[in-house]
Amino acid sequence: MSKGAALPGPVRIDVIGWIAALALPLILWHHTIGQVSSAFHWEVRYLITGWAPWVLMGIGLACFIPVILDRIRDPQRRFYGSTRAAWFGWSITLYILGFGLATQVAQITSGFSSM
Repeated sequence: MSKGAALPGPVRIDVIGWIAALALPLILWHHTIGQVSSAFHWEVRYLITGWAPWVLMGIGLACFIPVILDRIRDPQRRFYGSTRAAWFGWSITLYILGFGLATQVAQITSGFSSM
């Protein structure tokens, strides 16, 4: 890839998907994140129950970065794509697990705010 060249199609789709996956929780649960962060205190139970979904989604997004970087590399190089599937699997699994937990945290926090 030459300097100043645009990203190839699959890489561009990966980057757009990564940005969308980053923005989606912020768009869907900005109120929940605000409620959880406004009650911040250093307690293990609070940190696990309140922040686990966001940490899992963050780790899932971080695991997808090697997938994007591997696609940018030259396909003729040695070991091209050899670990991409493992990183992709971990990224999707952790992100979906965090997404499901975030849904539950949102339901719990909306139930507390209505009391």
